[in-house]
Amino acid sequence: MGSALKSLAQKIASCNLCAERFAATHSRHTPRPISHLSEKARILIASQAPGARAHASGIFFDDPSGDRLRAWLGVDRATFYAPHSLAIVPMGFCFPGYDAKGSDLPPPPTCAPTWRSDVLAALPGIELTLLIGGYSQRWHLGREATRGGVTQTVAAFNDPSAATLCLPHPSWRNTSWLKKNPWFEADVVPGLQARVRALLALPGTGETGTPTP
Repeated sequence: MGSALKSLAQKIASCNLCAERFAATHSRHTPRPISHLSEKARILIASQAPGARAHASGIFFDDPSGDRLRAWLGVDRATFYAPHSLAIVPMGFCFPGYDAKGSDLPPPPTCAPTWRSDVLAALPGIELTLLIGGYSQRWHLGREATRGGVTQTVAAFNDPSAATLCLPHPSWRNTSWLKKNPWFEADVVPGLQARVRALLALPGTGETGTPTP
């Protein structure tokens, strides 16, 4: 990591702008910003925010959602977490916390305006941006993402050869969405895997998304 990006990552890691906000949530946690950055990354995962498990471990997508996302991409854990494979820049770098019902709160509204432009400018090699979920899609696409919600946005931005591709959130909560929209895994995922293989110079993949020689 170059000195400029390293300095930016250090500033993000020490951010506590949302300390009072998090203390007032049902989870009453403290900030723990998480980032995964590299100037050499060619793929950007623009996700929502770390979950409770990522907050505890400091590792993005280290859960069943991550397993599903890696299957969609056709990469294993080693490739996913390799320093130069991809960059992960969520809309909120910290776990937003839970509300009184135990549901995830949205990313804090101060995070993206504070950090996002500088972080994206520090990632010059990005050739494919994967917008995961509605928060990311609305921030990056504006009105183009608001006309029909996530389903229509994913359907409209699913060309694997384009610079931007939209994905639903890989959470287990979206299992019913995947069943109602089988076209995503049948038609979009194979093209996504081929694009990821090309950008990361990976071998071909089998039907399960596991790299094969």
